[in-house]
Amino acid sequence: MSVNVLAATEDPYIPGPSSFDLPPIFGQGTIVTKPMVQIVLFAVLAFAFLYFASRKRALVPGRLQYVGEAGYGFVRNSLGRDIIGSHDFQKFVPYLVSMFFLLLFNNWAAAIPFIQFPTFSRAGLVYGLAAISWLVYNYVGIRKHGLGGYLKLQCMPSGVTGPILLLIVPLEFFSNIVVRPVTLALRLFCNMFAGHLLLILFAMGGYWLIFQSGVLGYVPVGILAWVLFTAIFFLELLIQFLQAYVFTLLNAMYIAGALADEH
Repeated sequence: MSVNVLAATEDPYIPGPSSFDLPPIFGQGTIVTKPMVQIVLFAVLAFAFLYFASRKRALVPGRLQYVGEAGYGFVRNSLGRDIIGSHDFQKFVPYLVSMFFLLLFNNWAAAIPFIQFPTFSRAGLVYGLAAISWLVYNYVGIRKHGLGGYLKLQCMPSGVTGPILLLIVPLEFFSNIVVRPVTLALRLFCNMFAGHLLLILFAMGGYWLIFQSGVLGYVPVGILAWVLFTAIFFLELLIQFLQAYVFTLLNAMYIAGALADEH
């Protein structure tokens, strides 16, 4: 692209869903794309971070150990113990910690230069995580209550009797068993997709207004677009953290619901 101010105009780049359709890394005919590589890369980095943070376990922690312990304690206490309960939470802590840091590292990939792509802005990868979540909380529920007892727990609210159950049971089954993983995935996917789309819009829009529109009066608007891009960039860092937190929180809540004795 030309960077000649007030030069001949070019059509502006209009971001859309096609902005997320990345070609295979190794060329046509292969299936490995950038998001696939990212999810593996950041899974390895999350593991390496937790491993090296916990390796020495010194009484006076270094910086890495301090950050690792703070992250672990945050997930263990606020998402594990406080949501699942002190009796059952400990065995789910590794799962919740792994899930949180996998999400956080992949979400923050959008802020890393030369990567600049949130892994979970691709719906297929998010549905994969939601499927794992669905298997985990249904498994622990069936293991504790048995299949019949678990379905009764999920589909029959306590205290509800009579003909109204003919309406309540299908609704509860559809809501708790069928739709839940879809809504879990959509929340994360839509936030990552929309946030990144907004960043592309302001970045490329500002570039076009300043360098390619050929209209001097558009330059201040382009600068304003880049100011907004910077503000949204830092807001996105917070949202990416919150989405990792919310996804893990909902996992803990679903596990707690599967282990509960009453619906």
